[in-house]
Amino acid sequence: MNTEPGELISSARPAPYAATDAVSRGRRYAEPSPAYRSEFQRDRDRIIHAAAFRRLEYKTQVFVNHEGDLFRTRLTHSIEVAQIARSIARALRLNEDLTEAIALAHDLGHTPFGHAGQDALNGCMKEYGGFEHNLQSLRVVDELEEKYADFPGLNLTFETREGILKHCSRKNAVELGELGERFLKKQQPSLEAQLTNLADEIAYNSHDVDDGLRAELIHVDQLNDIPLFYRQYEEVKQRYPDLSQRRTIHEVVRRLINCQVVDLVQTSDQRLEQVCPADLESVRRQPQALITFSDSMRELNHELKGFLRNHLYRHYRVHRMSAKAMRVIRDLFDAFFQDPRLMPEEAQLRVAELSDNAGTIGQARAVADYIAGMTDRYAITEHARIYNPEKLT
Repeated sequence: MNTEPGELISSARPAPYAATDAVSRGRRYAEPSPAYRSEFQRDRDRIIHAAAFRRLEYKTQVFVNHEGDLFRTRLTHSIEVAQIARSIARALRLNEDLTEAIALAHDLGHTPFGHAGQDALNGCMKEYGGFEHNLQSLRVVDELEEKYADFPGLNLTFETREGILKHCSRKNAVELGELGERFLKKQQPSLEAQLTNLADEIAYNSHDVDDGLRAELIHVDQLNDIPLFYRQYEEVKQRYPDLSQRRTIHEVVRRLINCQVVDLVQTSDQRLEQVCPADLESVRRQPQALITFSDSMRELNHELKGFLRNHLYRHYRVHRMSAKAMRVIRDLFDAFFQDPRLMPEEAQLRVAELSDNAGTIGQARAVADYIAGMTDRYAITEHARIYNPEKLT
């Protein structure tokens, strides 16, 4: 294809290896084809209307929701991933609608309080099968959403569900049937799934820089030791020497995103021309992913990730929030597992149903489902209701 940055790109002619309705493996429960929409557009629309999607507005990305109105949440992050991913899909002539559906759904299973919440819930579930947010996202769309009369969950296409499940242990893959086969056979997912995974990486690295600077937990002089940031910052300062700091940072962040997207598109385009997969099944049989950064960009990304891990995610203020969040999650799990009657009636019914099917493992899973579905502020409120004597209702 060999497109250049800035060249007008049309998505009218999908590449032969793009996912399409014609080659889709379909849905778990058969449905008539949608009118005036593709199958993947239907997936996207169902995700947007899901309760779990709306709750992402009040779930932590890095900063707890009430820390400030301008920090990213899981919802704004998911929208940003979808925007970046669609641009990449269009440039590579892949399926934009499938890409968008995967991007919007990829965090549906995240707990309140971000990775701290996931780590705490995984610890609580250690003896009962563990907790992993990718699997929980799949669980949300397959089982936990209750909207439709004819089936549980959202009944999404195989390709969207495949894209949601970025990684999976062999033990879990065995239990997932057709969806787990690629992990057992060491095959690749669709190109749309591959690119969305990297769009997620581009979004959270770049926007965590923005949020970290806004919160004054990291500073420009520190970031200037990171080549990927420094190159963009120097370019902006030379071109706009009198620009305010806030606008300067915005210009730097948008350039951070752009240079990574351009590298990803150009490198992946070259890989696709070299391998020349005939169709989607040829993509699946490749020994390695075909959507990738260049070696140099991968190294630059690694340095930026390391900086964010050491200076932002491990900052004492973030750690304080994370430590409190983990205590909230552990306390809630202990309380609900020991006495499910503390939960709302609907959640109690779910505990009873899963307990009948799988004993204490089922009970623990139902409690984890309830906690994982909470927003940050609801988890804090529930914790106060249970543990604060002044909150009796």
